[in-house]
This record gives sequence, C-alpha cells and structure tokens, in this order.
Amino acid sequence: MTTTNKRKLTLFALTWPIFIEVLLHMLMGSADTLMLSQYSDDSVAAVGVANQILALIIVMFGFVATGTSILIAQNLGANQQKTAREISAVSIGANLLFGLLLSVLIFIFGKPILLLMNIPTELMDEAKSYLLIVGGFSFIQSLIMTIGAIVRSYGFTRDIMYITIGMNILNVVGNYLFIFGPFGFPVLGVEGVAISTTVSRILGLVVSVIVLLKRIDGKLPIKMLYSFPKVHIKKLLNIGIPSAGEQLSWNASQMVITFFIAMLGTEALTSKVYVQNLMMFILLFGVAISQGTQIMIGYMVGSGQLNEAYKRCLNSLYLAIGISFLMALLFSFFSENLLGIFTDNKEIISIGTTLILLTIILEPGRSFNLVIISSLRAAGDVKFPVYMGIISMWGVSVTLAYILGIYFELGLVGIWIAFIADEWLRGLLMLWRWRSKVWHKKSFVEAKAV
Repeated sequence: MTTTNKRKLTLFALTWPIFIEVLLHMLMGSADTLMLSQYSDDSVAAVGVANQILALIIVMFGFVATGTSILIAQNLGANQQKTAREISAVSIGANLLFGLLLSVLIFIFGKPILLLMNIPTELMDEAKSYLLIVGGFSFIQSLIMTIGAIVRSYGFTRDIMYITIGMNILNVVGNYLFIFGPFGFPVLGVEGVAISTTVSRILGLVVSVIVLLKRIDGKLPIKMLYSFPKVHIKKLLNIGIPSAGEQLSWNASQMVITFFIAMLGTEALTSKVYVQNLMMFILLFGVAISQGTQIMIGYMVGSGQLNEAYKRCLNSLYLAIGISFLMALLFSFFSENLLGIFTDNKEIISIGTTLILLTIILEPGRSFNLVIISSLRAAGDVKFPVYMGIISMWGVSVTLAYILGIYFELGLVGIWIAFIADEWLRGLLMLWRWRSKVWHKKSFVEAKAV
C-alpha cells in the first residue's frame, strides 16, 4: 500500500478524479437550476433559498464524514484492518442517527426557518415544498457521504465517481419527466425536482451499500452500527468538528446574506442563484487543486518533509490563482450568453454580467483560502483557519454586505464587494500563517501523537 501511495502522489494524479467527482456534484445542482429556469424564474429563486438551508445541513454531516476519512486512512496505513472496519460501522451508525434527527427537525421547522430568512411571499409555497421533501430525506445524503468517505479511504475512488454519474443521469431524467411532462407524466415543477433529487439519492445509496460490502476488507461489524463506542466517537468528532467549523460558519453567514438579498426582491435572489451556479464552475478548479494538495501535504508532513510541504502549498496556490483568474476572465467575456442559458430577463442578465465581472477579483482571493486552509489542516493547524474565518465572515462579509448592499443601496454589487473583501482578507491572513511556519510545531505534535 505504501508503494502504491507514493507512486500516485502527484498533484495531477490526485486532482483529476477529485475534479470529475466535484464537477458531477455541481452538475447535479446546476441541472435543477437550468431545467427549472425553463419552467419559472420564481421557482429557481425558491429552490436557491431552500438549498442554502440544505447546504448547511450537508456541512453538518461532514463532521462525521471528514473524521471517518482520516481515521480509516490512518488505520489502513497502520494495517489495523479490524479497527478500520469498526470505525466504518460506527461512522455509518452515527451519521444515520444524526441525519434522522436533522430530517425530523427540517420537516417540523422548515416553514419557520424560511420565514426567518425573509423569503418573498410568492416563493414560500415552492421553497417549502422543496425543503420538506429533500430536507425530510436528508438522512439519505448523510449515509451517501459517509459511505463515500469510507470507500474512498479504501482506495476505490472510481466507484464513487461512477455512482455520482448514475445519480446525475437519474436526476436529469426525473427533472425532465416532472418539469416538461412527456408521456403523460404530471407537470410538478419544484415538487417534481425535489422528488427526482430524492429518488436518485435513494438509488445511489442502495448501490453505495452494495459497493461498500463488496470493497471493504472483511465483514462490517454490525454491532458497531448502534453501540457507538466512546473511543471511536471521540476521535471522529475531534477531527471532524474543527475541520468542518470554517465551512459551517461560511454557510451560516451565507444564509444571513441571503436574508439581506431577499430584502432586495425576487429578481436579486434569482440573479444571485444564476451567478453562483456559474461561479461554481470556476471554483471547481480551486477545490480540486486544494483537495489534491491536502493529501500530498499530509503525506509530506507525516514523513517529515516540511520544506517540501511548504513549497508544495505555495506552488499549488500559484496554480489555483492563475487558473481561477483565467476562468473568471473567460466567463466574463461570455457572461451574457451564459446567463442567457438560464433566463431571458434583461434585468437579471444585466445584474449578473456585472457580478461575473467582479468575480475576476473575487475568485483568485478565494483560491488563497481553498489551498492554504486545506494545507494548514493537513499539517495539523486546524483551529486558526476556523477562528479567522468566523471573524472575517461575520465581521467583514456579513457586516459589509448589509452596509454596502442595503444601507448604501448598492444592491448585489455592494454584496459582491463584501465577498471580495472577506476572501482577500482571510486569504492573506492564511498566507501569513503558512509563511510563519507555526504549523511546523503543530505538525510535529500531530505526527508524534499518531
């Protein structure tokens, strides 16, 4: 296993499968938006608001999934097959219980949450319908995430990629049937998209379980699914909670900013959804590079190659900045055409074009955070990115979004300027932290502890 891992540890070899998998996940979300845009702009805005809440829930499932991935990899590397199987079972049971709890809470409190987000009245019914169906079955997603983390840790990354492809195809077919109503199918709009998303996830889960039982080395200890031994739970949470804290804070701050945007009206909400769907494809490159870099730095730090780890992070950062800048520039040239795929509303296209132009500045700043935060985590410096993230996201992004967007009435342009200020401030702080090499001591402690 060690030889194989060393042979595969190049940025390209690690990044391209991650790139494809993340791309497929993004396409699954964009498929809903694109197909719904042919049905109604209001429906797009309603699903966009509901997805802000669902994104927060998915991050919470990541608490267990992140810890699972790291612990299983460590135990497999140490040839502790039995412990790896135990952690697999415990993580599935823990995230299932957590997922069921959140599903029930969403089903009960879905409408009050939407009201708190100040959603326009005309969007409430559709947003509520989508949230209750997809959110009510969110425990399915918790299991998919956990099993995916386990299978990837066992080295079968392509299996998860193929499952994701299948889920995408089923989701698109289901959307087509329920939005356009061919062959006598009922036209259900947002409700149909929610059903399609849920059914594709259920079928994806069934296949994921089959793959897990086939790929795992030995039998899964069924007792561990519900016994929850304290030693394993503690380790999962100790790794997972700090790693997910920064992302959790970001999603929560985005929900507050969505509340501000809702004050600007339905067109502003719809514009945000369309532009952020396009931005995800620019972000994709940075996400793939950061995750590949994280794996490489983890190995380098573990083997004491601190200088190589330092250089690897910076080289990956330069690559991510360059690619994100060029992609944002390319998207800005074709912004009207790209937005025209989703809508023919001239006001939305006009606002969206300006926001994509600002993205040329925004996305390179985001690359700092994607690459360096992943590197700091891999080196054992977990808490600093969380603390700085919370301060910047709420002190800069949320605060400036209200001051510029609402108080000074700059609208979405003001809110995008707030995003830029947040990403660049955090990014430069992360770069300072990496260059200070404080993580040298932390990585030594982590390596020693392991």
